[in-house]
Amino acid sequence: MFLTISTTGNPERPATDLGFLLHKHPERAQAFSTSHGTAHVLYPEASAELCTAVLLLEVDPVALVRRGKGKGRGGAPDAALAQYVNDRPYAASSLLAVALARVFKTALHGVCQAMPERAAAPMPLRVEIPALPARGGADLVRALFGPLGWSTVEAEPVALDGEFPEWGDSRYVRLVLEGELRLADALNQLYVLLPVLDDAKHYWVAPDEVDKLLRAGDGWLAGHPERKLITARYLSRRWGLARAATERLELVRLAESEGLDVEDVDNAVDETSDTEERPVPLAEQRRDAILAALRTAGAARVLDLGCGQGQLVQALLKDVSFTDVVGVDVSVRALNIAARRLRLDRMGERQAARVTLLQGSLAYTDKRLAGYDAAVLSEVIEHLDLPRLPALEYAVFGAARPRTVLVTTPNVEYNVRWESLPAGHVRHGDHRFEWTREEFRGWAEGVAGQHGYGVEFVPVGPDDPEVGPPTQMAVFTRTDETLKEVTA
Repeated sequence: MFLTISTTGNPERPATDLGFLLHKHPERAQAFSTSHGTAHVLYPEASAELCTAVLLLEVDPVALVRRGKGKGRGGAPDAALAQYVNDRPYAASSLLAVALARVFKTALHGVCQAMPERAAAPMPLRVEIPALPARGGADLVRALFGPLGWSTVEAEPVALDGEFPEWGDSRYVRLVLEGELRLADALNQLYVLLPVLDDAKHYWVAPDEVDKLLRAGDGWLAGHPERKLITARYLSRRWGLARAATERLELVRLAESEGLDVEDVDNAVDETSDTEERPVPLAEQRRDAILAALRTAGAARVLDLGCGQGQLVQALLKDVSFTDVVGVDVSVRALNIAARRLRLDRMGERQAARVTLLQGSLAYTDKRLAGYDAAVLSEVIEHLDLPRLPALEYAVFGAARPRTVLVTTPNVEYNVRWESLPAGHVRHGDHRFEWTREEFRGWAEGVAGQHGYGVEFVPVGPDDPEVGPPTQMAVFTRTDETLKEVTA
C-alpha cells in the first residue's frame, strides 16, 4: 500500500522544500520499522518545479497473522479465512495511518526549524492513494474530504474486475486530492480519515485514542458536518470513548463560535486543585504487585534475584516489614549502579544492616541463598536461553527453596496493544523469548509439580479481555507436605 504527496514550485520557492517539511531528504531512500512491516520513503521526482514523496508500506504477512485477527485488528472483517486472506497488504488502512504518524511525526506537528514560515503556510498539494477502502462508497469519501479545503476531491471507484464490468465496483476507490493546504493539515486529515473510511483498526482502541483524535483533528474536526461518524468510526464504536470525544469537540466548537479559548468556556474546575490521575507506569504497577504478594505471604527475608539496578530493592527497603533484603545479579556494573541508587555509602547503620548486594549467577546453586522467606524473579527468566532455564529452576526451587517464589515475565499476547512495537520484535533486545499465557502457565505448573510447590497466577497491569495483561506473575508457595519434610 502506498500514497504519494506532490507539490509544485519555482526557482524562488522550489518544490524540493517538501523534503525539508517532511524531514526526509529527496536524494535518499529511507526505511523505517513499523508494527506490521517496513515503511519506505522515496522521491520518484525531485526538481524545483515538481517534487513527489512516496510513502510505501511493505506489510509483513506473517506478522499480520500473528498480531492481528478479525475485525479491527488487521484482518478483513468480511472475508472467509480473514486471518490469511485479506486486503491489508494492498489497501490503505489504519496500518498506513500508523506508518504515516511514525515516519512523518514532526511534519504532522507542523514543525520545521529550517523553514518555519513554509511549514505554517498553505502550499499546492496533490495527494494520491491508488487503493483506499471506502465503506460508504465514493460519496462518503467526498463528504469527508470535501469540507476540508481541497479544491478537488476525486474518488474513482475501482472495478472488481476490469474484464467483467457486469460484476460492478469494489469497495475501493482511487483517491486524488488537490488544493492549497498546510502540509501538517493534510497529513493529520489522512491520519484520521484513512481508518475512518476503512471502518476498522488493526490495534486495540484504548482511551488515549481520544487524545490522538482531538490532536489530529485540531482546527477542522469540531466543525466538520460528519463529525459524529468520524468520531464513532475512528474510535471503533467504543461508545464511551466516542461520547467523551464528542463532549470535548462540542466545547471546542462553542469556544470557536464565541471567539474564546476552550479554557475560558470550560472553566467550572479550578485547575490548581485538579486531581485527575495520571497513568501509572507498568514498571511501578509490577513493583506494587510484587510488594502486595510478598506482604500477603508474610515474607520478611527476601531475595531479589536478577536485581539489576536495584529499583525493587529500593522499594523493599521503604517497608520496615522486610527485615533482610538481598539483591543478586551477575553484572558487577549493575550492582555498582544499585549501590549508588541506594546510597549505601551514606546509609545509616541500622538501614545498612537490612540490605546486601551479591554477585552471583542464577544458573548455579549458591548456599548463600538458602533459608529465605521469599525470592523474586522480576522480568528475569526471559533473558536466559531456554536450554539454561532448567539450571535456574533447580538453583531457585530445588536448592535455595524459599517458602515463596514470585516470577514475572512479559505476556507476548499483549504485544499487539503496543502500537509502536515493530512486527516480530520482542519488548527488549536482550529477551531470548516471550511467552503466551498458556506457555507461561505450562512452564510454571511443571516447575511447581517437580519441586513441591503450588502456583497461582496474578495479572499485572490492565487485564485486556482479548489478550490478557501486559505482565503475568506466578506466585509459587511450598506445599505443607514439603514444609513438614524440611522441618522434620
